Amino acid sequence: MNCLSCFSSSEKEGERERGREKDERNAATTSAGTNTDGSSSTDAPASSSAPPGNSSAQASNTVPNIAMQKFTFQELEIATKLFLDECVIGEGGFGKVYKGTLERTGQDVAVKKLNLDGAQGSTEFLNEVSMLSHLQHSNLVNLVGYCSEGDQNLLVYEYMPSGSVEDHLFDLKTGQQPLDWFTRMQIAHGVAEGLQYLHHKVDPPVIFRDLKASNILLDRNFNGLAKIGPVGNNTKVSTMIAGTDGYCAPEYETSGQLTVKSDVYSFGVVLLELISGRRAFDDAKPINEKSLAVWAKPMLRDETRYRDLIDPSIKTDYPPEGLNRAVEIAAMCLQQTATDRPRMCDMSRALEPLIVPDVEKPFLENLMRNEMSASEGSSPSGSHNE
Repeated sequence: MNCLSCFSSSEKEGERERGREKDERNAATTSAGTNTDGSSSTDAPASSSAPPGNSSAQASNTVPNIAMQKFTFQELEIATKLFLDECVIGEGGFGKVYKGTLERTGQDVAVKKLNLDGAQGSTEFLNEVSMLSHLQHSNLVNLVGYCSEGDQNLLVYEYMPSGSVEDHLFDLKTGQQPLDWFTRMQIAHGVAEGLQYLHHKVDPPVIFRDLKASNILLDRNFNGLAKIGPVGNNTKVSTMIAGTDGYCAPEYETSGQLTVKSDVYSFGVVLLELISGRRAFDDAKPINEKSLAVWAKPMLRDETRYRDLIDPSIKTDYPPEGLNRAVEIAAMCLQQTATDRPRMCDMSRALEPLIVPDVEKPFLENLMRNEMSASEGSSPSGSHNE
């Protein structure tokens, strides 16, 4: 699967950053997720025939896309062997995810069963399913269908047999090869592409809310695919913080407030995990090393210590300049103040050169310079959109 190129933002490059932040906060007020699940093996929908740029606000007032399948609860019970514990492949703040096989088609799926204590009403749930069904991007896994029956709300996603980043980064099995540097950067770039789409192409923006290694699934080419949804319509979570230890942005932990910049912080943590091979939060480590972001903070401020962050399993098989750039990107994303963090469209562009081995970079750099020169010769200066 090929990652899409950087999507255009709805904001012009010439606008001031303060205006951008205001627009993002206003948009987030209508689109932030109070029910975005943190389960490990489902990803976002891509089944709509509507263009990716369709307004999710409009979509939320319609029935789910006609391509979506509606399942009965009994069908999903049969698919998951009555939701047997041995079928659980992930669990998050809003429910468990089960691997299942649809009896009528034989298709393997991931079934997300939302917790009853936090479940929405059927109308709200169907509105959210409709919105999800209209999101379409190569870095978001397809939403196959849904079930809304009584107080049971479930989402059915395509099953990704290669598993999650967590499966390939931590606690490797005997004989399992660690991810190499360029594969890690390829995964990071794929996730950035998916978040960029949600933040800058969908109108209004969609907030992922609980990005983490177990939510990033891998296709056969190790492209990163990200899970979302359902999402709600409030930026403030009044009952609990549903994010995962180590990944939550400071403002989310303290007040429950969500913006797209909360996702940017979580992405910075994921990037640090890919660089270091350490978990975002590891209770088995000493007190000052439990949180990856806290442990890494002194090193993020000192370029001479960047190499101390590298996963020992990579040894010296990484490009020093690539490491420096990746750490700098992570540091920018991990700014304490939300407004100081960059946008995902900028991070996607910044990561793109890091997925190419050094031997190919001179050719690509010359190609990019030629393209930029040609573009400058045919376009008015200062008039391009992101």
